[in-house]
Amino acid sequence: MLAAGALLLAGCAGKKNASSVPSDPRVLTRSSIAEGTTVRLTEEFTSEIEPFRENDITPAASGVHIDRILVDVGDEVRAGQLLVMLDPTQYTQQLVQLKTVEDDYNRLLPVYEVGGISTQQIEQAKAQLDVQREVVANLKRNIEVLSPITGVVTARNYESGDLFAQQPILHVMQIDPLKVIVNISEQFFPNVKVGMPVTLCVDIFPEQEFSGRVSLIYPALDATTRTFKVEVEVPNRERTLRPGMYARTIFDMGSKPGVMVPDVAIQKQVGSAERYLYVIVGDSVAERRSVEVGRQVGDRVDILRGVEPGEAVAVTALSKLFDGAPVEVKQE
Repeated sequence: MLAAGALLLAGCAGKKNASSVPSDPRVLTRSSIAEGTTVRLTEEFTSEIEPFRENDITPAASGVHIDRILVDVGDEVRAGQLLVMLDPTQYTQQLVQLKTVEDDYNRLLPVYEVGGISTQQIEQAKAQLDVQREVVANLKRNIEVLSPITGVVTARNYESGDLFAQQPILHVMQIDPLKVIVNISEQFFPNVKVGMPVTLCVDIFPEQEFSGRVSLIYPALDATTRTFKVEVEVPNRERTLRPGMYARTIFDMGSKPGVMVPDVAIQKQVGSAERYLYVIVGDSVAERRSVEVGRQVGDRVDILRGVEPGEAVAVTALSKLFDGAPVEVKQE
């Protein structure tokens, strides 16, 4: 009887201790308020920097000897500057012939004026003179090769005295300004305007940003990629940038109303592309919401659909939450 009484007392004490332990099914979490704000629509595209203009320097005819090349790789040249002189032998011969034809015409002109020769004869002499002058002018243009643009010499393929064949004698690039050709998705066609500012970044200068502007919008879209080409002109007075560099161009497409939440609040459904988060309803219940996400700005993400401004979203203990889970929001 004593043993039975002891067991009975022990059982009662055990029940009393068990009932004294509180049982709280609520999940302790922190929340953040969805913020209604204005979202800047910036789009980034990658491309390669190109010279604004470039030209191969070649004479009009092949098979001629190069008399002198007056510039070298790295030299800056102006539009109209003499770069190459070709063999002047034929030009010199025709120049002598021109002097002879001019002398003949000048000798016949006084004779014509006093009636010594006919009008037809003086006109024939004048026509011969005009033809010879044109021959000399053409030869001069052929032996004096000028630069069509202001830029820098980037290639030289011959030396003085070489016979010109097919390869250009020189290559000249205009590197101030430069240009970038960007392929942009068709959805942004209404947003891009000639003259709009563009920010340019290159990996080789990570701390610098360069400014450009849209100088040309190609009128047709690529039917395969559904993109259109935009030419961005970039000033390069300091010669910091070079053709061939890899660049990122950032376009400001305007702004729109948005709802921003911390990126840690958003979860991805395993096995699908669905994104979701938990909205705290009445400070006590977690409601699972599927959301459509937009661009990320820092550590916050624009929610396009699924959350309204001012609603509280859970940002901790997400693995313990489920739709309808009771929660306790921890105060900061």
